[in-house]
Amino acid sequence: VALASREAVAPDRSDAPAEVWRAYAPYLVIVAIFGLSQAPAVADALNAVTVTFDWPGLHLLTASGKPSSLPVFRLNWLSSPGTLLLLAGLVTMAILRVTPRAALAAYGQTLSSLRWAILTVCGLLALAFVMNGSGQTATLGTWMAGAGSLFALLSPVLGWLGVALTGSDTSSNSLFGALQVTAAHRAGLDPVLLAAANASGGVVGKMISLQNLTIAASAVGLSGREGDLFRRMFGWSVVLICAMALLVGLQATPVLGWMVP
Repeated sequence: VALASREAVAPDRSDAPAEVWRAYAPYLVIVAIFGLSQAPAVADALNAVTVTFDWPGLHLLTASGKPSSLPVFRLNWLSSPGTLLLLAGLVTMAILRVTPRAALAAYGQTLSSLRWAILTVCGLLALAFVMNGSGQTATLGTWMAGAGSLFALLSPVLGWLGVALTGSDTSSNSLFGALQVTAAHRAGLDPVLLAAANASGGVVGKMISLQNLTIAASAVGLSGREGDLFRRMFGWSVVLICAMALLVGLQATPVLGWMVP
């Protein structure tokens, strides 16, 4: 009775519509800006200021002896996702009336909490560049192609492991993407399928990535309980990657080959 009476006199805790829109504003701004940036006219304008140059000190050759395209650096400083996110942040500041001081403080806290994840991603991208430039990726891809058509089943697992270890689908794609394409050509498989399988498997690995678990635990006040989250998620991640491997394996055959353009 006491509980019922307390509920009866409890104030209405529903949020006002304006507050709900303010909560969704950052996501709506990101979607709007990134969507607008893909419009042909806008994309052309953003890419018009892109600078391309050869990185100094790097003189790489391909296996055929021709100059490699890896040392060519493309500085798309205006169309880069990072620039678009920065613009989205500035627009969000204006909508939510966040002061520059508060925004800089939040930015600093975010950089601090993600410093090891950022360092890991940068290190993996550097490793991927060295492996691609030195021919290690092509060598590994040629070796893995020895599995033949069965490599299609292993393709998503590579992406899954890459993201589980690095926490970044970008790093996993940079590290294993060229390997997947090389192996696909050698094994007579569709390179588009295996490149997509690497990225799809990586998404499944997100849920068990230590970096992502740390960020998630910190965001909800469960710091120090990342192990509990990992144990809860690992089984589901294994089930999903097995299902992904089966799907890719069938897509590499006439059974579901019609799904690949």
